[in-house]
Amino acid sequence: MGQWVYTFGDGKAEGDASQRDLLGGKGANLAEMSSLGLPVPPGMTITTEVCTYYYENGETYPPELEGEVDAALEQIAASTDRKFGDPDMPLLVSVRSGARISMPGMMDTVLNLGLNDTTVPALAKNADDERFAYDSYRRFIQMYGDVVLGVPMRLFDEHLESMKDEKDVELDTDLSAADWRTLIESYKALVQKETGSPFPQDPRDQLWGAIGAVFGSWRNDRAVTYRRLQGIPERWGTAVTVQAMVFGNMGETSATGVAFTRNPSNGENALYGEFLINAQGEDVVAGIRTPQDITEKARLEAGSEKQSMEKALPEAFAEFKAVCDKLEGHYRDVQDLEFTIERNKLWMLQTRTGKRTAKAALKIAVDMVDEGVISEAEAVQRIEPASLDQLLHPTIDPQAKTDLFAKALPASPGAAAGEIVFSSEEAERIAGLGRTCILCRIETSPEDISGMHAAAGIFTTRGGMTSHAAVVARGMGKPCVSGAGNVRINYANGTMIAGGRTLKVGDKITIDGATGEVLMGEVPMLNPELSGDFQRIMQWADGARRMRVRTNADTPHDARAAREFGAEGIGLCRTEHMFFDPARINAMREMILADDTEGRKAALDKLLPMQREDFTSIFEIMAGLPVTIRLLDPPLHEFIPHGEDEILEVAEALGVSPDKLRNRSRELSEFNPMLGHRGCRLAVSYPEIAEMQSRAIFEAAVAAAKKTGAPVEPEVMVPLVSLKTELDFVKKRIDATAKAVREETGVDFHYQVGTMVELPRAAINAKAIAESAEFFSFGTNDLTQTTFGISRDDAGVFLGAYLRESIIDIDPFVSIDVDGVGALVELAAERGRQTRPDIKLGICGEHGGDPASISFCESVDLDYVSCSPFRVPIARLAAAQAALRKKG
Repeated sequence: MGQWVYTFGDGKAEGDASQRDLLGGKGANLAEMSSLGLPVPPGMTITTEVCTYYYENGETYPPELEGEVDAALEQIAASTDRKFGDPDMPLLVSVRSGARISMPGMMDTVLNLGLNDTTVPALAKNADDERFAYDSYRRFIQMYGDVVLGVPMRLFDEHLESMKDEKDVELDTDLSAADWRTLIESYKALVQKETGSPFPQDPRDQLWGAIGAVFGSWRNDRAVTYRRLQGIPERWGTAVTVQAMVFGNMGETSATGVAFTRNPSNGENALYGEFLINAQGEDVVAGIRTPQDITEKARLEAGSEKQSMEKALPEAFAEFKAVCDKLEGHYRDVQDLEFTIERNKLWMLQTRTGKRTAKAALKIAVDMVDEGVISEAEAVQRIEPASLDQLLHPTIDPQAKTDLFAKALPASPGAAAGEIVFSSEEAERIAGLGRTCILCRIETSPEDISGMHAAAGIFTTRGGMTSHAAVVARGMGKPCVSGAGNVRINYANGTMIAGGRTLKVGDKITIDGATGEVLMGEVPMLNPELSGDFQRIMQWADGARRMRVRTNADTPHDARAAREFGAEGIGLCRTEHMFFDPARINAMREMILADDTEGRKAALDKLLPMQREDFTSIFEIMAGLPVTIRLLDPPLHEFIPHGEDEILEVAEALGVSPDKLRNRSRELSEFNPMLGHRGCRLAVSYPEIAEMQSRAIFEAAVAAAKKTGAPVEPEVMVPLVSLKTELDFVKKRIDATAKAVREETGVDFHYQVGTMVELPRAAINAKAIAESAEFFSFGTNDLTQTTFGISRDDAGVFLGAYLRESIIDIDPFVSIDVDGVGALVELAAERGRQTRPDIKLGICGEHGGDPASISFCESVDLDYVSCSPFRVPIARLAAAQAALRKKG
């Protein structure tokens, strides 16, 4: 086999930044920083391939791994003049995860590994600081006990809080070395009680326990949930980085912190971050202590009385600022950095591309173009398409009257209103009922990932701008307000108190992630204006893309919204949605209940002006842009009431007997409606429906053209075709209706007839179907169902297991299945073009707004994608990125 372990440190490394898939993001960037000569503690990275081996071989390791780890430990020991387990000069290490894509807080970390009852006195002697040594040991027992041995963290916290209460102190830093020694004995007794075994004293046992725990955490619940939400494949695995410890908790000249080279919330070109003196890294991100600002400018803006790093540790700050500039220049992008200062000596522990809000991403990309750092094409490629959804978040109406409940840190922009919930489980429950909620926590932890996803916004009373809540919320595009120290949350009572006022579960609040305000009640909001940096990026994107972007719009309101977002036509207008309007559905029911053709036509005559009016409005809004209108698709039973009360009500409104409704409902019922009497099969059975809809389309086209002066060329789409003869049957009626409208109005107009390819047979027989079809629109929702033979509505029962067990990497209803559904699309496109070289090809399923699916569409040269109005900007950007990647 190949190499399982790669070392780094002392200005050299065995790997580099290009090996992210093998070394994980952390390992690759540590190697790169080492090669750049930056102060990086020496260490080793155990590759992602070991993680794959671990799970494929019954949670065992490659036989060569132990020897490679031992050799790397010897190299770290030589570099630090320390030895693992040595009673005089012990080597201590951290053990951290490192996936190829950052998963902040989702997997496990162990610090201070190598401490035991023998090495802790040596650490105290070497550091000349007993308090520091025993503080480090208690941290190690606490972290190792939780991560590796499975002793709940809350049990350790209870012992710690009891100690602080007994000593009448507020902060951990107020406890003495003697206090820590007492607590250590308490912790060890707790481990013995909970596990039945003493706390492990052998550093080698500790190391392999920690390595196993990190690999094991790849499949913990929070990591699995995060990967599902972010579309990260299970098979990628994580690397493990083992690195010599450096200590930020060695007194007032030591510190630890997290920083970004630019502001990740608004994109300002200024160093942004937080640090804590006399602390370890977990203290900053966990929100246990309120951190301090790194720069003096940020401290003044925040009104903080605590010293900035710039003032407290000026030499280390100057060196850190130089490192930040070097790393941003090297990677040509914003960096997210972790660092430790040990007795005024700076050590870099991590750099990675910084997660940022969409607003910040746009500003940073545009600024870097203006600074000459990157090109316009690179700027387009820097923006995550799905993140543009954040820009559609509402903001507080500046004219609205507000009642301030609390003010804290603006951790993630946007505003949200909803019911107060205090647990992730309740957030999921409320969201499942279709209601919005704000997840309010003292502090969030990785276990809260599901609730954070379900909530409209997040509020915490602890933690800073780089806390878990802030980082995850920004990544999700959720508004977040954090660090509201003046608010007291009582989970047991279900209350939140500030300034003498009490809010309880279910009360509504509004949070403003741009200002840090928490407001009473539901405050009016405004939709954002998409201009400035957004407009520049989108102009560059539109210049780079080849495919057009249309929208799925069934109403004039949707069409108008889509135009504002830059839609270049309508790729799918579902006519049945117009029939469900309360003012129209009874006319539709009359048609369904009619005993003969004449009765159906009489009912359809009532629907004709309604459809014509809708189509006219849509054509006017689209002002000459292409509009694809799908003829009636769903089975007729969907329009018939089923509940007894509704049957009686509808029967009375229609003037028919309830028995007639019941009988018709029974006649229309099907065992499998998805594959039943629907689509073009309805037009074959009841051609008068297609004739009415075609007339409405053509008469609307004539009316709209007269009003706007812009040419209207409707595209009439026949759904669920699998046979050329089906399409020919329906097309004959459409053509006849067009001829009649031309004769009646004296106006000539152009139109196209095509089909939605949503059945495998249609894709396979595309060469024949294209003889009659002037366009294909791929309906990948149904094409996915019919290709896999699964129902989208029922697949949730088992798709979770498929994803968890790596049977599939992503839900095929979320992103197109390239090997199966994609192969059919490619086949249909190729065969359709053989018959009709100029055939128009597009996609109109949910995949039309998915960036990965759009990339596939570019690869097979589709002419356009069509998506929901609010995903049009995402599709425009994704189409540009796909075109740029294809060009290379």
